[in-house]
Amino acid sequence: MAHVSVAYISASTNRHNRAADVSSESLVAFGSSKLIALWDSANKTDHGIFETLPGHEGLVTCVQFIRDNHFVSADDVGTLRCWRKIGPQWIPTGFVKAHSKAVSALCVLDENIVTGSSDASVKIWKVCPGERSDDLQEQQVLQLQGKYPLSLALSRLPQIWTRSYDVFVRSAVLSGHEDWVRSLAFRVPLYKVDHEPLILASGSQDGTIRLWNVETFSKDTPERVQSQADTHADELLSDELLDDFEASLGDLTDAEEGGRQISLKRHVLTVKDEGLSRQFSITFDALLIGHETSTLLSTSTDSSLILWSPSTILSSASQDGSTSIWINRQRFGDIGGQRLGGFVGGLWGRDGMEAMAWGWAGGWRRWRGDRCDQHVGEDAIDGEEWAEVGAVGGHNGAVKGLDWSPKGEYLISAGIDQTSRIHGAIPIRAVDGSTVESWHEISRPQVHGYDLVDVAFLDALKFVSIADEKVARVFEAPLGFVRVIKGTDISELMSDENARPLGASVPPLGLSNKALTDVAPSSHAGAAVRRPFDGELALMTLWPEIEKVFGHGYESISLAASNSKHLIATACKATTTEHAVVRVYGTEKWQLFGQPLEGHSLTVTRIAFSPDDKFILSVSRDRSWRLFENQDGTGFVPVAADKSHGRIIWGCAWAQEGGIFATASRDKTVKIWMLADKGQGKKWAPTAIIKTLDGATAVAFAPNDGNERWRLAVGLETGGIHFYSSTPKHPSSWNLDISLDSRTAHVDHVYRLAWRPTNDNPRKELASSSEDGTMKILIVHVGVN
Repeated sequence: MAHVSVAYISASTNRHNRAADVSSESLVAFGSSKLIALWDSANKTDHGIFETLPGHEGLVTCVQFIRDNHFVSADDVGTLRCWRKIGPQWIPTGFVKAHSKAVSALCVLDENIVTGSSDASVKIWKVCPGERSDDLQEQQVLQLQGKYPLSLALSRLPQIWTRSYDVFVRSAVLSGHEDWVRSLAFRVPLYKVDHEPLILASGSQDGTIRLWNVETFSKDTPERVQSQADTHADELLSDELLDDFEASLGDLTDAEEGGRQISLKRHVLTVKDEGLSRQFSITFDALLIGHETSTLLSTSTDSSLILWSPSTILSSASQDGSTSIWINRQRFGDIGGQRLGGFVGGLWGRDGMEAMAWGWAGGWRRWRGDRCDQHVGEDAIDGEEWAEVGAVGGHNGAVKGLDWSPKGEYLISAGIDQTSRIHGAIPIRAVDGSTVESWHEISRPQVHGYDLVDVAFLDALKFVSIADEKVARVFEAPLGFVRVIKGTDISELMSDENARPLGASVPPLGLSNKALTDVAPSSHAGAAVRRPFDGELALMTLWPEIEKVFGHGYESISLAASNSKHLIATACKATTTEHAVVRVYGTEKWQLFGQPLEGHSLTVTRIAFSPDDKFILSVSRDRSWRLFENQDGTGFVPVAADKSHGRIIWGCAWAQEGGIFATASRDKTVKIWMLADKGQGKKWAPTAIIKTLDGATAVAFAPNDGNERWRLAVGLETGGIHFYSSTPKHPSSWNLDISLDSRTAHVDHVYRLAWRPTNDNPRKELASSSEDGTMKILIVHVGVN
């Protein structure tokens, strides 16, 4: 009996600063398009994302853990959902239509959930857990009078919105920031003593972070006592530290009310509950300026991540711990800012010994701290050494094309996020001593100015891609890529390293990658002992472009390479027969091979060469397929056609033996075609019709497993993947072996399916790409029949 497991998931993180959260066990849950992706960041074998959870109908904007086995998520259509781990699986346990518009902010405390929406309201919810379900009960609505909540934070008393008798009332307005407040976070007291304050951090679009102390207020404490404490603290401060602090403030003290000023105004709150009254005060404590032991983590669009901590001198001087100067102890990221939009949000992991952040393009970067006994090197701070380690990422948008290298060493994908990415399996030593494959992105060879729609390898170190433009582009691997492949033991490629450029770069306002021959693109290019991190992938793993192929009158839409790699075939968007042609080029001189292949009246959606390269099969929006035969090396001529499908044909594929191919259509059928009688004009006839519940969008035949059995994978427009099998003795009978739903497969249109070119039996690997932005590699255990 066939069964399927997931070997690799490539997925990006949504561009929302609350789209991810981490549990105390270092499990990261984040929104990826409409999915929730799960990443065990504590896993020593570094397997990355291990599962995606379907359920949301909109883009996931917020994720927050309630407990290690319980979290909530919200999306841009206003839905709030609960998830719990019951047994080995995460399952959806409840949902509610929380708001009429997108949920923009979310926070959790125990069983209380607070949601903020662009409908200008904040709602308080209570989670009532059942055995396998959660009941979300609305407790209160706070109307913001047309203002949008961008961030929420919830803590035990006291709070900015304080709750008396289970009702939140407006209690204070904290002025100071000059622009939108984008993030809030509480630091709960480390010790349960009355004098230790609760600290609120507020991060703003004005580039500053403000810290506010929330503490018990007592009228019995004379102001002069506090004044004496302040004077004592001032005496202990060095002149140099004060000069640095005053310089950082600049002209802040001259600002008008409400501007960037240092205000010591004390806000006094009175909280009543069960007949008792308590007073608390909120005062400004510190201004952190730094973005264009670490207590506070902040991320910025300037591509930096900063770890802040209070001055140790001032902490020892202050009697109540409420007054301090905070300084940045460590800064990570890119000097001068990165071109891809910087960081969107950040998290702590491993009990504060990991700092991680996701960027505008959806990829993660992660830094890990290790405790050391003494100050060693420039990177050692306060007994800790920090270094960057690997993380996860993926395409930020639909993945339109993918292809395996000729021998299956690695896989390339192309997406509408205007990038192509190469993924490889790195051998990792497991805990039990065995060796396992750990898949990662190892190169980003093309970062383009147009949406990429398809890609195909020409050999292990050369590929061609097409985008939403009228040209196909050919790329060849630089020396840096070859070194990474060899250094990580992905493959031992045979290559003349001396003849290759070191890397590539994109000129300003240019689209073509230019070779770098004088300067190595990365300081790690010589060593090549690890995979590149996300920052390096974006800037230092480009491949030089070596050829452009012109010919079509409109934007490219489909691409195929022959099995010999001597030919490629391309097609473009078309609404007339004049442009609905397939153009075939030789890959040696990139000249047109024969005449364009005519016959279709609308866009050709997919092209496939037969295993012996004798035939070219094309399918189209005009609901027809056409077959062209190679005439003695002079070009292809039409030999067969059919228009029996009722809707657009999305996909086609040949079986490895030749003489049989499949077409997949939106009419919810997959048709199997065979050569009826080779002696009667090469007539092709349908030998079987496979009916699917949804439109079929992609098909792929598995490599021959030696059991004389055909195996066919079918992708659907709803994201599911089905596996069928048959035998040459009974070609009209196809059995459904297994169906994958959206939990294992995808939640949207499947664009491409591609089997890894290997004859391993019974274990096979299938790569799939989808509109949902994910690319997956599935291990299919087919069994022996």
